[in-house]
Amino acid sequence: MPQQATQTLAGTWGSSLGGPLSQIFGCDEILPGDVPSYNTCKQIMAYHPLGAKMTDSPITLAQSQRRRITVQKGPEERLVEAFNAEWENLRCDENILNLGRLARGYGIASIALLSEGTPPGRPLDKKSLYDARIGFNVYDPLNTAGSLVLNQDPLSIDFQKVVGIAVNGQPFHRSRTVTLMNERPLYIEYTSSAYGFVGRSVFQRVLFPMKSYINSMVADDLVEVKVGVLVAKMKPGGSIADRIQFLAQGVKRNFVKEAVNGNVIGITPEEEIASLNFTNFAPPHALARKNILDNIATGADMPAIILNQETFAEGFGEGTEDAKRVAQFVNSVRTWLWPAYHWMDDIVQHRAWNPEFYRLIQKEFPEEYGRKGYTQAYYEWVNSFNAIWPSFIEEPESERIKVDDVKLKAVIAAFQVLEPVIGEPQAKGELISWVQDCFNERKDLFPSPLQLDVEAIADFLDEQQQNMQAMQEQGMEEGGEPKAAPPFSARDSVADARREARVAKAVADLTEATGRLPPAKVFTALRRKEAA
Repeated sequence: MPQQATQTLAGTWGSSLGGPLSQIFGCDEILPGDVPSYNTCKQIMAYHPLGAKMTDSPITLAQSQRRRITVQKGPEERLVEAFNAEWENLRCDENILNLGRLARGYGIASIALLSEGTPPGRPLDKKSLYDARIGFNVYDPLNTAGSLVLNQDPLSIDFQKVVGIAVNGQPFHRSRTVTLMNERPLYIEYTSSAYGFVGRSVFQRVLFPMKSYINSMVADDLVEVKVGVLVAKMKPGGSIADRIQFLAQGVKRNFVKEAVNGNVIGITPEEEIASLNFTNFAPPHALARKNILDNIATGADMPAIILNQETFAEGFGEGTEDAKRVAQFVNSVRTWLWPAYHWMDDIVQHRAWNPEFYRLIQKEFPEEYGRKGYTQAYYEWVNSFNAIWPSFIEEPESERIKVDDVKLKAVIAAFQVLEPVIGEPQAKGELISWVQDCFNERKDLFPSPLQLDVEAIADFLDEQQQNMQAMQEQGMEEGGEPKAAPPFSARDSVADARREARVAKAVADLTEATGRLPPAKVFTALRRKEAA
Protein backbone atom coordinates (compact mmCIF):
# COMPACT_ATOMS: atom_id res chain seq x y z
CA MET A 1 0.00 0.00 0.00
CA PRO A 2 2.75 2.57 0.77
CA GLN A 3 4.40 1.73 -2.55
CA GLN A 4 1.15 2.38 -4.43
CA ALA A 5 0.76 5.72 -2.67
CA THR A 6 4.28 6.70 -3.63
CA GLN A 7 3.65 5.85 -7.27
CA THR A 8 0.41 7.82 -7.26
CA LEU A 9 2.10 10.82 -5.69
CA ALA A 10 4.95 10.71 -8.22
CA GLY A 11 2.54 10.39 -11.10
CA THR A 12 0.39 13.28 -9.89
CA TRP A 13 2.75 15.81 -8.37
CA GLY A 14 6.11 14.79 -9.89
CA SER A 15 5.02 14.47 -13.51
CA SER A 16 5.95 18.10 -14.29
CA LEU A 17 9.52 17.45 -13.13
CA GLY A 18 10.38 14.04 -14.54
CA GLY A 19 7.92 13.80 -17.42
CA PRO A 20 9.81 15.50 -20.28
CA LEU A 21 13.12 13.85 -19.44
CA SER A 22 11.50 10.42 -19.19
CA GLN A 23 9.76 10.95 -22.53
CA ILE A 24 13.06 11.74 -24.25
CA PHE A 25 15.52 9.33 -22.67
CA GLY A 26 13.14 6.64 -21.46
CA CYS A 27 12.46 5.40 -24.98
CA ASP A 28 14.52 2.97 -27.04
CA GLU A 29 14.29 4.90 -30.31
CA ILE A 30 17.33 7.13 -29.60
CA LEU A 31 20.27 5.78 -31.59
CA PRO A 32 23.80 7.07 -32.26
CA GLY A 33 23.68 9.89 -34.79
CA ASP A 34 20.14 11.05 -33.99
CA VAL A 35 19.68 14.84 -34.31
CA PRO A 36 17.98 16.72 -31.46
CA SER A 37 15.15 19.11 -32.26
CA TYR A 38 14.57 22.55 -30.78
CA ASN A 39 12.24 21.13 -28.14
CA THR A 40 14.66 18.31 -27.28
CA CYS A 41 17.52 20.79 -26.71
CA LYS A 42 15.28 22.91 -24.51
CA GLN A 43 14.27 19.93 -22.37
CA ILE A 44 17.89 18.78 -22.05
CA MET A 45 18.93 22.24 -20.83
CA ALA A 46 16.00 22.33 -18.42
CA TYR A 47 16.01 18.77 -17.04
CA HIS A 48 19.15 16.78 -17.87
CA PRO A 49 21.78 16.82 -15.08
CA LEU A 50 24.51 17.65 -17.61
CA GLY A 51 22.49 20.11 -19.69
CA ALA A 52 23.36 23.33 -17.89
CA LYS A 53 26.91 22.12 -17.24
CA MET A 54 27.55 21.76 -20.97
CA THR A 55 26.01 25.11 -21.89
CA ASP A 56 26.65 27.38 -18.88
CA SER A 57 29.87 26.07 -17.31
CA PRO A 58 32.23 27.08 -20.16
CA ILE A 59 30.88 30.64 -20.11
CA THR A 60 30.99 30.76 -16.31
CA LEU A 61 34.61 29.60 -16.32
CA ALA A 62 35.52 32.24 -18.91
CA GLN A 63 33.84 34.96 -16.82
CA SER A 64 35.27 33.75 -13.50
CA GLN A 65 38.04 36.35 -13.88
CA ARG A 66 37.39 39.98 -14.62
CA ARG A 67 39.09 41.63 -17.56
CA ARG A 68 41.88 44.09 -16.81
CA ILE A 69 40.72 47.47 -18.10
CA THR A 70 43.34 50.11 -18.87
CA VAL A 71 43.04 53.57 -20.42
CA GLN A 72 46.57 54.91 -20.65
CA LYS A 73 45.86 58.31 -22.23
CA GLY A 74 43.59 59.86 -19.65
CA PRO A 75 42.68 59.88 -15.95
CA GLU A 76 42.74 56.09 -15.86
CA GLU A 77 41.33 55.54 -12.39
CA ARG A 78 38.27 57.73 -13.02
CA LEU A 79 37.66 56.30 -16.50
CA VAL A 80 37.91 52.67 -15.42
CA GLU A 81 35.69 53.30 -12.40
CA ALA A 82 32.97 54.87 -14.56
CA PHE A 83 33.24 52.09 -17.15
CA ASN A 84 32.94 49.29 -14.58
CA ALA A 85 30.02 50.99 -12.84
CA GLU A 86 28.04 51.24 -16.10
CA TRP A 87 29.03 47.68 -17.06
CA GLU A 88 27.53 46.40 -13.81
CA ASN A 89 24.49 48.65 -14.17
CA LEU A 90 23.65 47.16 -17.59
CA ARG A 91 24.38 43.61 -16.30
CA CYS A 92 26.55 42.96 -19.33
CA ASP A 93 28.15 39.78 -18.00
CA GLU A 94 24.76 38.23 -17.34
CA ASN A 95 23.49 39.12 -20.83
CA ILE A 96 26.61 37.70 -22.49
CA LEU A 97 26.28 34.54 -20.40
CA ASN A 98 22.68 34.13 -21.54
CA LEU A 99 23.70 34.71 -25.18
CA GLY A 100 26.52 32.17 -25.00
CA ARG A 101 24.53 29.42 -23.29
CA LEU A 102 21.64 29.68 -25.78
CA ALA A 103 24.08 29.63 -28.69
CA ARG A 104 25.72 26.48 -27.32
CA GLY A 105 22.37 24.87 -26.52
CA TYR A 106 20.59 25.51 -29.83
CA GLY A 107 23.44 26.29 -32.23
CA ILE A 108 22.73 30.01 -32.67
CA ALA A 109 21.45 32.93 -30.59
CA SER A 110 21.29 36.72 -30.85
CA ILE A 111 21.33 39.70 -28.51
CA ALA A 112 19.70 43.02 -29.40
CA LEU A 113 19.64 46.50 -27.90
CA LEU A 114 16.26 48.18 -27.65
CA SER A 115 15.79 51.82 -26.72
CA GLU A 116 12.52 53.27 -25.55
CA GLY A 117 10.75 55.32 -28.20
CA THR A 118 13.05 54.23 -31.06
CA PRO A 119 12.06 51.54 -33.60
CA PRO A 120 14.50 48.61 -33.65
CA GLY A 121 14.95 48.98 -37.40
CA ARG A 122 16.54 52.41 -37.00
CA PRO A 123 20.38 52.64 -36.77
CA LEU A 124 21.77 52.94 -33.27
CA ASP A 125 22.56 56.54 -32.35
CA LYS A 126 25.45 56.03 -29.94
CA LYS A 127 25.84 59.72 -29.12
CA SER A 128 22.41 59.83 -27.50
CA LEU A 129 22.75 56.53 -25.66
CA TYR A 130 23.83 58.05 -22.36
CA ASP A 131 20.43 59.58 -21.57
CA ALA A 132 18.23 56.94 -23.26
CA ARG A 133 16.38 54.15 -21.52
CA ILE A 134 17.76 50.96 -23.03
CA GLY A 135 17.54 47.22 -22.49
CA PHE A 136 19.09 44.03 -23.86
CA ASN A 137 17.02 41.10 -25.12
CA VAL A 138 18.52 37.69 -25.91
CA TYR A 139 16.71 35.70 -28.61
CA ASP A 140 16.84 31.96 -29.27
CA PRO A 141 16.28 30.42 -32.74
CA LEU A 142 12.51 30.21 -32.30
CA ASN A 143 12.33 33.98 -31.69
CA THR A 144 14.33 34.69 -34.88
CA ALA A 145 12.97 31.83 -36.98
CA GLY A 146 13.00 32.62 -40.69
CA SER A 147 15.62 35.39 -40.48
CA LEU A 148 18.69 33.28 -39.70
CA VAL A 149 18.36 30.57 -42.34
CA LEU A 150 21.53 31.86 -44.10
CA ASN A 151 22.04 32.09 -47.84
CA GLN A 152 23.32 28.87 -49.46
CA ASP A 153 24.19 30.39 -52.84
CA PRO A 154 27.99 29.97 -53.23
CA LEU A 155 28.15 32.96 -55.61
CA SER A 156 26.36 35.33 -53.25
CA ILE A 157 28.33 37.92 -51.27
CA ASP A 158 26.41 36.98 -48.10
CA PHE A 159 27.01 33.24 -48.55
CA GLN A 160 26.53 31.60 -45.12
CA LYS A 161 26.75 35.00 -43.39
CA VAL A 162 24.41 36.62 -40.88
CA VAL A 163 22.96 39.76 -42.49
CA GLY A 164 20.44 40.63 -39.79
CA ILE A 165 17.68 39.30 -37.59
CA ALA A 166 13.93 39.77 -37.37
CA VAL A 167 11.70 39.01 -34.38
CA ASN A 168 7.97 38.54 -34.94
CA GLY A 169 8.39 40.06 -38.40
CA GLN A 170 10.17 43.17 -37.04
CA PRO A 171 13.65 43.57 -38.58
CA PHE A 172 16.50 44.89 -36.44
CA HIS A 173 19.25 47.16 -37.70
CA ARG A 174 22.63 45.43 -37.73
CA SER A 175 24.15 48.01 -35.38
CA ARG A 176 21.72 46.89 -32.69
CA THR A 177 22.43 43.13 -32.73
CA VAL A 178 25.16 40.53 -32.34
CA THR A 179 24.73 36.87 -33.31
CA LEU A 180 26.82 33.95 -32.04
CA MET A 181 26.94 30.47 -33.56
CA ASN A 182 28.26 27.32 -31.91
CA GLU A 183 30.57 25.94 -34.61
CA ARG A 184 30.51 27.16 -38.19
CA PRO A 185 27.76 26.27 -40.70
CA LEU A 186 28.19 23.47 -43.23
CA TYR A 187 26.98 23.74 -46.77
CA ILE A 188 23.36 22.56 -47.10
CA GLU A 189 23.43 21.04 -43.62
CA TYR A 190 20.19 22.01 -41.89
CA THR A 191 20.18 22.26 -38.10
CA SER A 192 16.78 21.34 -36.70
CA SER A 193 17.38 22.92 -33.32
CA ALA A 194 18.32 26.29 -34.90
CA TYR A 195 15.84 26.40 -37.80
CA GLY A 196 18.49 27.16 -40.36
CA PHE A 197 21.71 26.23 -42.12
CA VAL A 198 23.74 27.49 -39.20
CA GLY A 199 25.85 26.11 -36.36
CA ARG A 200 25.04 23.03 -34.34
CA SER A 201 23.92 22.38 -30.79
CA VAL A 202 26.49 21.11 -28.34
CA PHE A 203 24.09 18.18 -27.73
CA GLN A 204 23.95 17.07 -31.37
CA ARG A 205 26.85 14.60 -31.27
CA VAL A 206 26.22 13.36 -27.71
CA LEU A 207 22.50 12.61 -27.62
CA PHE A 208 23.01 8.85 -27.30
CA PRO A 209 25.65 8.91 -24.52
CA MET A 210 23.48 11.42 -22.64
CA LYS A 211 20.75 8.79 -22.67
CA SER A 212 23.30 6.28 -21.32
CA TYR A 213 24.08 8.71 -18.51
CA ILE A 214 20.42 8.63 -17.47
CA ASN A 215 20.58 4.83 -17.44
CA SER A 216 23.59 5.01 -15.11
CA MET A 217 21.53 7.18 -12.78
CA VAL A 218 18.77 4.56 -12.82
CA ALA A 219 21.36 1.96 -11.80
CA ASP A 220 22.50 4.24 -8.98
CA ASP A 221 18.92 4.51 -7.80
CA LEU A 222 18.50 0.73 -7.78
CA VAL A 223 21.61 0.35 -5.67
CA GLU A 224 20.47 3.03 -3.24
CA VAL A 225 17.11 1.30 -2.86
CA LYS A 226 18.75 -2.05 -2.04
CA VAL A 227 21.85 -0.94 -0.17
CA GLY A 228 20.03 -0.79 3.19
CA VAL A 229 18.62 -4.31 2.95
CA LEU A 230 19.86 -6.67 5.71
CA VAL A 231 20.03 -10.44 5.21
CA ALA A 232 19.35 -12.40 8.42
CA LYS A 233 20.61 -15.98 8.11
CA MET A 234 18.66 -17.78 10.87
CA LYS A 235 18.82 -21.40 11.94
CA PRO A 236 15.60 -23.21 11.03
CA GLY A 237 13.65 -24.76 13.86
CA GLY A 238 13.45 -28.21 12.34
CA SER A 239 12.08 -30.16 9.45
CA ILE A 240 8.58 -29.22 10.45
CA ALA A 241 8.07 -25.55 11.30
CA ASP A 242 4.97 -24.75 13.24
CA ARG A 243 3.29 -21.39 13.76
CA ILE A 244 5.14 -20.67 17.01
CA GLN A 245 8.53 -21.02 15.29
CA PHE A 246 7.45 -18.63 12.52
CA LEU A 247 6.41 -16.10 15.13
CA ALA A 248 9.75 -16.47 16.94
CA GLN A 249 11.71 -15.86 13.76
CA GLY A 250 9.52 -12.83 13.02
CA VAL A 251 10.34 -11.38 16.43
CA LYS A 252 14.05 -11.85 15.75
CA ARG A 253 13.73 -10.07 12.42
CA ASN A 254 11.96 -7.16 14.08
CA PHE A 255 14.76 -6.93 16.63
CA VAL A 256 17.30 -6.70 13.80
CA LYS A 257 15.16 -4.16 11.95
CA GLU A 258 14.58 -1.88 14.95
CA ALA A 259 18.09 -2.07 16.43
CA VAL A 260 20.02 1.20 16.31
CA ASN A 261 23.34 2.47 17.63
CA GLY A 262 23.75 1.54 21.28
CA ASN A 263 21.40 -1.47 21.15
CA VAL A 264 22.50 -5.09 21.62
CA ILE A 265 20.82 -8.07 19.98
CA GLY A 266 21.63 -11.72 20.47
CA ILE A 267 21.90 -14.41 17.84
CA THR A 268 23.09 -18.00 17.96
CA PRO A 269 26.56 -18.96 16.67
CA GLU A 270 24.97 -20.63 13.65
CA GLU A 271 23.09 -17.44 12.65
CA GLU A 272 24.48 -14.44 10.72
CA ILE A 273 23.34 -10.92 9.82
CA ALA A 274 24.85 -9.30 6.68
CA SER A 275 24.08 -6.76 3.96
CA LEU A 276 23.80 -7.33 0.23
CA ASN A 277 27.18 -7.79 -1.45
CA PHE A 278 27.81 -5.08 -4.10
CA THR A 279 31.51 -5.83 -4.49
CA ASN A 280 31.15 -6.91 -8.10
CA PHE A 281 28.92 -3.96 -8.95
CA ALA A 282 31.16 -0.98 -8.17
CA PRO A 283 34.12 -1.46 -10.61
CA PRO A 284 32.14 -2.04 -13.85
CA HIS A 285 29.60 0.65 -12.96
CA ALA A 286 32.31 3.23 -12.21
CA LEU A 287 34.15 2.37 -15.43
CA ALA A 288 30.96 2.63 -17.48
CA ARG A 289 30.07 5.98 -15.90
CA LYS A 290 33.55 7.37 -16.62
CA ASN A 291 33.45 6.16 -20.22
CA ILE A 292 30.04 7.74 -20.73
CA LEU A 293 31.29 11.12 -19.45
CA ASP A 294 34.44 10.86 -21.58
CA ASN A 295 32.31 10.17 -24.67
CA ILE A 296 30.11 13.16 -23.91
CA ALA A 297 33.14 15.41 -23.40
CA THR A 298 34.72 14.20 -26.64
CA GLY A 299 31.56 14.82 -28.64
CA ALA A 300 31.07 18.26 -27.08
CA ASP A 301 34.77 19.18 -27.55
CA MET A 302 35.33 20.14 -23.93
CA PRO A 303 37.66 18.79 -21.21
CA ALA A 304 36.24 15.73 -19.50
CA ILE A 305 37.45 16.98 -16.13
CA ILE A 306 34.77 19.69 -16.26
CA LEU A 307 32.01 17.09 -16.58
CA ASN A 308 33.59 14.62 -14.18
CA GLN A 309 33.77 17.24 -11.44
CA GLU A 310 37.18 15.91 -10.53
CA THR A 311 39.67 18.01 -8.62
CA PHE A 312 43.05 18.74 -10.11
CA ALA A 313 45.91 16.67 -8.73
CA GLU A 314 47.79 19.96 -8.45
CA GLY A 315 46.62 23.55 -8.50
CA PHE A 316 46.24 25.68 -11.59
CA GLY A 317 49.46 27.46 -10.70
CA GLU A 318 51.41 24.19 -11.03
CA GLY A 319 50.84 24.04 -14.79
CA THR A 320 49.71 20.41 -14.98
CA GLU A 321 48.47 19.03 -18.28
CA ASP A 322 44.84 18.96 -17.09
CA ALA A 323 45.09 22.58 -16.02
CA LYS A 324 46.66 23.57 -19.34
CA ARG A 325 43.91 21.80 -21.27
CA VAL A 326 41.21 23.61 -19.30
CA ALA A 327 43.04 26.92 -19.71
CA GLN A 328 43.22 26.44 -23.49
CA PHE A 329 39.53 25.63 -23.57
CA VAL A 330 38.67 28.73 -21.54
CA ASN A 331 40.78 30.90 -23.85
CA SER A 332 38.92 29.51 -26.86
CA VAL A 333 35.58 30.35 -25.22
CA ARG A 334 36.78 33.91 -24.52
CA THR A 335 37.81 34.29 -28.16
CA TRP A 336 34.41 33.00 -29.24
CA LEU A 337 32.68 35.58 -27.01
CA TRP A 338 34.84 38.48 -28.25
CA PRO A 339 32.25 39.94 -30.72
CA ALA A 340 29.72 40.28 -27.89
CA TYR A 341 32.25 41.88 -25.54
CA HIS A 342 33.49 44.28 -28.23
CA TRP A 343 29.93 45.34 -29.02
CA MET A 344 29.14 45.81 -25.33
CA ASP A 345 32.36 47.79 -24.73
CA ASP A 346 31.36 50.35 -27.34
CA ILE A 347 27.92 50.83 -25.81
CA VAL A 348 29.24 51.09 -22.25
CA GLN A 349 31.92 53.61 -23.27
CA HIS A 350 29.33 55.94 -24.82
CA ARG A 351 27.13 55.74 -21.74
CA ALA A 352 29.88 55.95 -19.11
CA TRP A 353 32.08 58.63 -20.71
CA ASN A 354 29.23 60.96 -21.64
CA PRO A 355 29.35 64.79 -21.91
CA GLU A 356 28.19 65.24 -18.31
CA PHE A 357 31.00 62.98 -17.09
CA TYR A 358 33.45 64.95 -19.22
CA ARG A 359 32.45 68.23 -17.60
CA LEU A 360 33.39 66.71 -14.23
CA ILE A 361 36.74 65.62 -15.70
CA GLN A 362 37.34 69.17 -16.95
CA LYS A 363 36.80 70.50 -13.44
CA GLU A 364 39.14 67.93 -11.91
CA PHE A 365 41.86 68.30 -14.57
CA PRO A 366 41.53 71.87 -15.93
CA GLU A 367 45.08 72.10 -17.26
CA GLU A 368 44.80 69.03 -19.48
CA TYR A 369 41.11 69.06 -20.45
CA GLY A 370 40.00 72.63 -19.82
CA ARG A 371 40.31 73.66 -23.48
CA LYS A 372 40.03 70.25 -25.12
CA GLY A 373 36.77 69.30 -26.79
CA TYR A 374 34.69 66.35 -25.68
CA THR A 375 34.92 64.48 -28.99
CA GLN A 376 38.71 64.72 -29.11
CA ALA A 377 39.10 63.55 -25.52
CA TYR A 378 36.58 60.72 -25.97
CA TYR A 379 38.34 59.22 -28.96
CA GLU A 380 41.71 59.54 -27.21
CA TRP A 381 40.28 57.46 -24.38
CA VAL A 382 38.69 54.93 -26.75
CA ASN A 383 41.87 54.51 -28.80
CA SER A 384 43.91 53.86 -25.66
CA PHE A 385 41.24 51.55 -24.14
CA ASN A 386 42.47 48.03 -23.56
CA ALA A 387 40.63 45.07 -21.99
CA ILE A 388 42.76 41.96 -21.47
CA TRP A 389 41.73 38.66 -19.94
CA PRO A 390 44.16 37.50 -17.25
CA SER A 391 45.76 34.12 -17.69
CA PHE A 392 43.49 31.36 -16.44
CA ILE A 393 46.53 29.68 -14.91
CA GLU A 394 47.42 32.25 -12.30
CA GLU A 395 51.12 32.69 -11.67
CA PRO A 396 52.52 33.63 -8.25
CA GLU A 397 53.26 37.31 -7.76
CA SER A 398 57.00 36.59 -7.58
CA GLU A 399 56.91 34.97 -11.03
CA ARG A 400 54.94 37.87 -12.51
CA ILE A 401 57.50 40.32 -11.13
CA LYS A 402 60.32 38.33 -12.72
CA VAL A 403 58.56 38.42 -16.08
CA ASP A 404 57.95 42.16 -15.76
CA ASP A 405 61.60 42.69 -14.86
CA VAL A 406 62.74 40.92 -18.04
CA LYS A 407 60.30 42.92 -20.16
CA LEU A 408 61.43 46.22 -18.64
CA LYS A 409 65.07 45.40 -19.31
CA ALA A 410 64.17 44.77 -22.94
CA VAL A 411 62.35 48.13 -23.09
CA ILE A 412 65.33 49.96 -21.59
CA ALA A 413 67.74 48.24 -24.00
CA ALA A 414 65.55 49.19 -26.96
CA PHE A 415 65.46 52.81 -25.77
CA GLN A 416 69.24 52.92 -25.37
CA VAL A 417 69.71 51.63 -28.91
CA LEU A 418 67.07 53.79 -30.62
CA GLU A 419 67.50 57.11 -28.80
CA PRO A 420 70.99 58.02 -30.20
CA VAL A 421 69.99 57.36 -33.83
CA ILE A 422 66.73 59.35 -33.69
CA GLY A 423 67.36 62.95 -34.61
CA GLU A 424 63.88 64.49 -34.65
CA PRO A 425 62.72 65.76 -31.22
CA GLN A 426 59.13 64.76 -32.01
CA ALA A 427 60.19 61.18 -32.74
CA LYS A 428 62.17 61.09 -29.49
CA GLY A 429 59.09 62.29 -27.66
CA GLU A 430 57.08 59.44 -29.17
CA LEU A 431 59.81 57.00 -28.09
CA ILE A 432 59.64 58.36 -24.53
CA SER A 433 55.84 58.04 -24.61
CA TRP A 434 56.17 54.39 -25.66
CA VAL A 435 58.59 53.73 -22.79
CA GLN A 436 56.15 55.40 -20.38
CA ASP A 437 53.29 53.19 -21.61
CA CYS A 438 55.42 50.07 -21.17
CA PHE A 439 56.26 51.10 -17.60
CA ASN A 440 52.62 51.84 -16.78
CA GLU A 441 51.55 48.38 -17.95
CA ARG A 442 53.64 46.79 -15.21
CA LYS A 443 51.08 47.21 -12.42
CA ASP A 444 52.82 44.76 -10.11
CA LEU A 445 56.05 46.78 -10.16
CA PHE A 446 54.63 50.30 -10.42
CA PRO A 447 51.20 50.70 -8.77
CA SER A 448 51.29 54.46 -9.41
CA PRO A 449 51.37 55.37 -13.13
CA LEU A 450 54.23 57.39 -14.60
CA GLN A 451 52.88 60.62 -16.12
CA LEU A 452 55.42 62.60 -18.12
CA ASP A 453 54.73 65.75 -20.10
CA VAL A 454 55.87 64.33 -23.42
CA GLU A 455 55.10 67.53 -25.32
CA ALA A 456 57.27 69.57 -22.94
CA ILE A 457 60.08 67.04 -23.31
CA ALA A 458 59.81 67.23 -27.10
CA ASP A 459 59.90 71.04 -26.96
CA PHE A 460 62.99 70.93 -24.73
CA LEU A 461 64.74 68.54 -27.10
CA ASP A 462 63.84 70.76 -30.03
CA GLU A 463 65.23 73.82 -28.26
CA GLN A 464 68.39 71.91 -27.33
CA GLN A 465 68.84 70.84 -30.95
CA GLN A 466 68.45 74.41 -32.16
CA ASN A 467 71.09 75.61 -29.66
CA MET A 468 73.49 72.94 -30.88
CA GLN A 469 72.93 73.99 -34.47
CA ALA A 470 73.52 77.63 -33.55
CA MET A 471 76.80 76.72 -31.83
CA GLN A 472 77.91 74.74 -34.87
CA GLU A 473 77.09 77.60 -37.21
CA GLN A 474 79.02 80.00 -34.95
CA GLY A 475 82.06 77.68 -35.05
CA MET A 476 81.98 77.53 -38.83
CA GLU A 477 81.84 81.34 -39.05
CA GLU A 478 85.04 81.51 -36.96
CA GLY A 479 86.83 79.39 -39.58
CA GLY A 480 86.74 76.07 -37.85
CA GLU A 481 84.93 73.20 -39.39
CA PRO A 482 83.18 71.02 -36.83
CA LYS A 483 84.11 67.40 -36.89
CA ALA A 484 81.24 65.07 -37.74
CA ALA A 485 80.13 62.81 -34.96
CA PRO A 486 80.84 59.13 -35.59
CA PRO A 487 77.80 56.97 -36.32
CA PHE A 488 76.32 54.94 -33.49
CA SER A 489 77.28 51.31 -33.37
CA ALA A 490 77.42 48.47 -30.88
CA ARG A 491 81.19 49.08 -30.51
CA ASP A 492 80.45 52.41 -28.81
CA SER A 493 78.80 50.68 -25.87
CA VAL A 494 81.72 48.22 -25.69
CA ALA A 495 84.23 51.08 -25.72
CA ASP A 496 82.30 52.87 -22.97
CA ALA A 497 82.31 49.70 -20.89
CA ARG A 498 86.06 49.29 -21.33
CA ARG A 499 86.66 52.94 -20.46
CA GLU A 500 84.56 52.60 -17.30
CA ALA A 501 86.50 49.46 -16.37
CA ARG A 502 89.86 51.29 -16.77
CA VAL A 503 88.63 54.20 -14.67
CA ALA A 504 87.36 51.85 -11.97
CA LYS A 505 90.73 50.03 -11.95
CA ALA A 506 92.61 53.31 -11.66
CA VAL A 507 90.45 54.41 -8.74
CA ALA A 508 91.00 51.04 -7.04
CA ASP A 509 94.79 51.29 -7.52
CA LEU A 510 94.83 54.83 -6.15
CA THR A 511 92.83 53.77 -3.12
CA GLU A 512 95.20 50.86 -2.48
CA ALA A 513 98.26 53.09 -2.81
CA THR A 514 96.77 55.66 -0.47
CA GLY A 515 96.15 52.96 2.06
CA ARG A 516 99.87 52.08 2.12
CA LEU A 517 100.94 55.64 2.97
CA PRO A 518 102.16 56.42 6.54
CA PRO A 519 99.76 58.12 8.90
CA ALA A 520 99.40 61.91 8.74
CA LYS A 521 101.23 62.45 12.05
CA VAL A 522 104.44 60.98 10.50
CA PHE A 523 104.41 63.62 7.78
CA THR A 524 103.86 66.33 10.40
CA ALA A 525 106.90 65.21 12.41
CA LEU A 526 109.08 65.13 9.28
CA ARG A 527 108.04 68.67 8.33
CA ARG A 528 108.89 69.95 11.84
CA LYS A 529 112.29 68.22 11.68
CA GLU A 530 113.12 69.80 8.29
CA ALA A 531 112.05 73.24 9.54
CA ALA A 532 114.33 72.90 12.54
